[in-house]
Amino acid sequence: MSYIKRDIEKTILEVSQSYSAVLLTGPRQVGKTTTLRRIADENRRHVTLDDMESRRMARSDPELFLDINPAPLLIDEVQYAPELFSYIKIAIDNGARPGSFWMTGSQAFRLMELAQESLAGRAAILKMSSLSQHEIYGNGGHPPFEPSFDNVKTRAKNAAQTDTKGQYERVWRGSMPSFVSGKYPNREVFYSSYVNSYIERDIGDMMSKVDALQFADFIRAAACRAGQMLNTHDIALDIGVTDDTARRWLQMLEKSGVIFFLRPYSNNLLKRTVKMPKMYFFDTGLVAYLTKYGSSEILMNGAINGAILENYVVAEIIKSYTNNGAECFVHYYRDKDNKEVDLILESGGELHPLEIKKTASPAPELVRTFAVLDKGSVPRGNGAIICTKPEFSAIDRQTAIVPVWTV
Repeated sequence: MSYIKRDIEKTILEVSQSYSAVLLTGPRQVGKTTTLRRIADENRRHVTLDDMESRRMARSDPELFLDINPAPLLIDEVQYAPELFSYIKIAIDNGARPGSFWMTGSQAFRLMELAQESLAGRAAILKMSSLSQHEIYGNGGHPPFEPSFDNVKTRAKNAAQTDTKGQYERVWRGSMPSFVSGKYPNREVFYSSYVNSYIERDIGDMMSKVDALQFADFIRAAACRAGQMLNTHDIALDIGVTDDTARRWLQMLEKSGVIFFLRPYSNNLLKRTVKMPKMYFFDTGLVAYLTKYGSSEILMNGAINGAILENYVVAEIIKSYTNNGAECFVHYYRDKDNKEVDLILESGGELHPLEIKKTASPAPELVRTFAVLDKGSVPRGNGAIICTKPEFSAIDRQTAIVPVWTV
């Protein structure tokens, strides 16, 4: 097993030169603690609040906890002791040095609420996901994705080329560090343990009295719909719970960083757009496991091959931004005439339409729907077809053909 260098390392070190507190959020087992310990100097003390004795002290006497554990300090799972935030604020106001407090947490939404209440303007909040395709297979710098020719060429230089079969192997294997690195080589055992520990710990922390078996069925039902418009009622019907329960459970999956939603793009000049979000998982390996695809070849030819490839691409684009400490503004478009754009990236005051397809020979007709965005108030910029074509190409000067392996 070897450590896989993370793109976000550079961002963490940069913000630590300016902010006294850095909060790294993300789901369990994506490598938050491993990364911070890897880049920390030998003087930084490490305390985990998974340890019940440390947690008890942090909650009952946060001032004593910080006296015993002076800065520079790394605190794992800080969401277990929100009482610490007020005392960290006092330390910062009293002149704590940049980089004094590094913190991790698995409940991103709740942590950001707490940090914004107590550490507004004092803490840099960074999001960390599972490994990106570039981190696993590439090398060198990797800027946020944009559908410009120069951006794609730069990404191609630092990426590892693959064909359609190899791309689906990447989708099927997923992006969880402990599995990809070889620490836990048995895929079935790893994902089974991951789901069980997630339900017991994260869901148990956020909600009481949840039927573990029923919630596992719920995650599977959600995975079957990855990359599709959300229909909460259908998921609820599948597992025999109310719509309100399914809605609440989806919120839990989102809050713990397992899934995310893509909201439909609309403005005052585009009145016929649908309102439902699309649902994606950050790790397609988890989707493949939950939907019982036993190999990448079966997945490549299976019923969800298009949806899971779209899921993979959308997640990779978002990771390219969060790993650089940047916000990613993405939407999708669909109107009541069934005109659809898979992904709209908002950047530089322009809308960049993206079509994602499992094809090595994309037809120019795929980009006809891009013109629907011309009716809006924000100008349309360069677009792209992201597909399994092995090499970079173009439809025209405004539309690139981008191989999935470069994203």
